[in-house]
Amino acid sequence: MTKNLDKDGLSSIAKNYDLFYIDLWGVLHNGISLHQEAVKVLNELEQEGKEYVLLTNAPRPSQAVRVFLKNMQLDEKIRNHVFSSGEASLNYLKNNFANKKFYHIGPPRDFDLFKEFEKDKSQSIENSEYLLCTGLFEKYDKDLNYYKDLFEKNINKQMICTNPDLIVDKGDKRELCAGSVAMVFEKMGGKVTYFGKPYSEVYNQSIDNKNKKVLCIGDNLNTDIKGANLLNYDSLLISNGVHKKEIEEKGIDVVSKNYEAICNFTQSELKW
Repeated sequence: MTKNLDKDGLSSIAKNYDLFYIDLWGVLHNGISLHQEAVKVLNELEQEGKEYVLLTNAPRPSQAVRVFLKNMQLDEKIRNHVFSSGEASLNYLKNNFANKKFYHIGPPRDFDLFKEFEKDKSQSIENSEYLLCTGLFEKYDKDLNYYKDLFEKNINKQMICTNPDLIVDKGDKRELCAGSVAMVFEKMGGKVTYFGKPYSEVYNQSIDNKNKKVLCIGDNLNTDIKGANLLNYDSLLISNGVHKKEIEEKGIDVVSKNYEAICNFTQSELKW
């Protein structure tokens, strides 16, 4: 049974955990501004001497995410806890795909991560050895059928997906993410290697998590909560995030079952 913490707050269970994995988008901010109650939580964790990672499925270097948060006026001591799926994928590419031609699928702003690979970037998908998916092309950011046509003759190539999220809410606007493109590729029979939640690599690269009692906090059942489930960590779902309407209509128990995910706790927003 999922326990709601809206009355008692995170402080009522924090003492039970050594390490916290905390999502950014939907928990700490909405893409435009910080959630101040969540910032208070991070300050409390700092004071308690608790370990935490701000674990994000952003397809960019951790440092680029820190700059983004700096522009939101988030304190440096908190920003330094960021680790991104982009960082994890970059480490993997350095070790496994050096000097191989790739085709980039995603907006130009995401390419900051891969500047050192620029000489290996192919202008055409046909001449590439693998596909690097960080998001959607700006011109086709709502049209998944475009990608079906793009992939049709290149389905034998491996895809690296740097953000498994399917969707994200930016303020009041919902946008597709790289995971939606990767899903198209997979359904066509292609092979995808994912970096980011719910896959273990991003957790293990970010911090030494061995023999620690862990709580994962996020708003996405597919990534934050499933990641916790796969690694046998406890989880706290922020219900006012990406699943807000579903939870309001059906309740958390039905919705989590639909996603084959198990939540230990819920909060409408992250509060101490």
